[in-house]
Amino acid sequence: MATTIRKKYFQRAIGVILVLIGVNIVAAYIHGRWDLTAEKRYTLSSKTIKLLKKLDSPVEIEVYLKGDYPASFKQLAQSTQELLEEFREYGKQNIRFTFVNPGEGLSDTARMKFLGELTAQGIMPFNIKVQEDAHDSYAQKLIFPGAMLHYKDKKTGVNLLKNQGGQDPMQTMNSSESLLEYQFTSAISKLMESEKPLIGYMMGHGESLGAEVYDALTTLQSNYNLDTLTLQTTPYIPKDFDVILFAKPSDAFSDADKFKIDQYVMNGGKVMWFIDETNASLDSLQKKESFLAFDKGLNLEDILFRYGVRINQDIIQDLQSDAVPLVVGNVGNRPQIQPLPFPMFPLLTPTGAHPIVRNMDLVLSHFASSLDTIRNDDIKKTILLTSSRTSKTMRVPAEISWESLKVQPNTREYRKSFIPAAVLLEGKFTSLYHNHVDPAVAGPLEQASRTPVKSVTDSANAMIVVSDGDLIANAVSRKEGPLQMGINEYNPGYAFANKEFMLNCLEYLTGRQDIMESRNKEITLRLLDAEKVKKEKTKWQIICFAVPVGLILLFAMVFLFIRQRRFAE
Repeated sequence: MATTIRKKYFQRAIGVILVLIGVNIVAAYIHGRWDLTAEKRYTLSSKTIKLLKKLDSPVEIEVYLKGDYPASFKQLAQSTQELLEEFREYGKQNIRFTFVNPGEGLSDTARMKFLGELTAQGIMPFNIKVQEDAHDSYAQKLIFPGAMLHYKDKKTGVNLLKNQGGQDPMQTMNSSESLLEYQFTSAISKLMESEKPLIGYMMGHGESLGAEVYDALTTLQSNYNLDTLTLQTTPYIPKDFDVILFAKPSDAFSDADKFKIDQYVMNGGKVMWFIDETNASLDSLQKKESFLAFDKGLNLEDILFRYGVRINQDIIQDLQSDAVPLVVGNVGNRPQIQPLPFPMFPLLTPTGAHPIVRNMDLVLSHFASSLDTIRNDDIKKTILLTSSRTSKTMRVPAEISWESLKVQPNTREYRKSFIPAAVLLEGKFTSLYHNHVDPAVAGPLEQASRTPVKSVTDSANAMIVVSDGDLIANAVSRKEGPLQMGINEYNPGYAFANKEFMLNCLEYLTGRQDIMESRNKEITLRLLDAEKVKKEKTKWQIICFAVPVGLILLFAMVFLFIRQRRFAE
């Protein structure tokens, strides 16, 4: 009897082991994953999956989030690992990643050189406070929350921490996690490109081309093929240019110039306009106590109006603004300098509805003008950047002086909300010269381009109009030279999202809309009720300790009872 029972249990044990081995073998080849989160946190977009399956060579990813970091950074590292594991599900052996502590094991000289290389690749450092010992002693630690991607003979850096000015630190991490898929997908997409899109930096109308746009030009050269094009000396704008960019022109455009731009648009060319409608600038204010701001007379009103937008002759003033240093008095023989908010330096707010500006920080602007969109059923207008809830406009001509900063703003005057300062136009554009083409202008262009003059685009096109030419300019420090765009020279510790905005706009216009869809991912931040946690802390500690132990004891008692009954029989 006992031998029969033992043989029966032995056969069952062998059967269970064989089933487990079979399940593991099947799971190695066939397995599924289910994302049960409400916002589909762990589900990749279809475009990302398609991109990963197209990989024909390994992508080596080094993530610099290994080390003794605060809990929030450990959570970012965990989210990054989970995402890359999901990437590996579709990229298979072509996705390889490791987590490393940047500079660990290197000499001081080699470590500084290595960290400098990370910065050169766009991985920006971040200062955090870490506890050194049990006596609540803290020290500053420089970390690089980013990753380096290697593909064939190319490499690029990715910033994993997105600055969110004024946000709660937890919300900042949440926004960073929301953008992880886009950050990695965009980087891989660029590495896989056989040829980068060609950007035309337009010249000939007093556009910026010097130290003040050093960061913009360097960024464009790193991410695209870049060439300059002087509008007056070229008979037409070649179709080879994927996007042309106007950076703060100061001289009037002739009809011949506008006709070249118009026909470039009619043939599918895309344009980014960074336009200052007024002559107001910080340089003018630094040279004298006051100056008169007036319309530049660029002669672009008609062509922009035809495309669906009007830049008004005014200056946006906003209580949500950047600060500038100003002498407010003297202490002894020394001037007392204090940073004061400058309403004409508004911090523009992303609308958040479009992938270009989704999960993006504030954007620094100088003397931006308001925009109006024109009713046109063929053109879709999407506002990208606006002022805050507390803003107003000042018509030009108007006098601007340092003394005005010393006067406390009257908040009752700032009654306007969300004044547009950047807009995306999409659709079939109609030519400014529809039905009234000058043969003397059209003839040479047709002959040079070997393309007939068009009155409307064949398919949907796009352009972006920004009412601030300084948005892509950078400050120039006397000590450090050109800074990153979006940084206030007098407060260099924080960079606004100017560079990110420019790059996002170019990605969208150069045909990377599919990749940008992953920017729409929204991860819901579910925080515990701090007051409730404090109040019920003891209760839940007891439950978390007693319930598992109680369940084990209960299972043991039931198991012993059943065993006794079986052997008693």
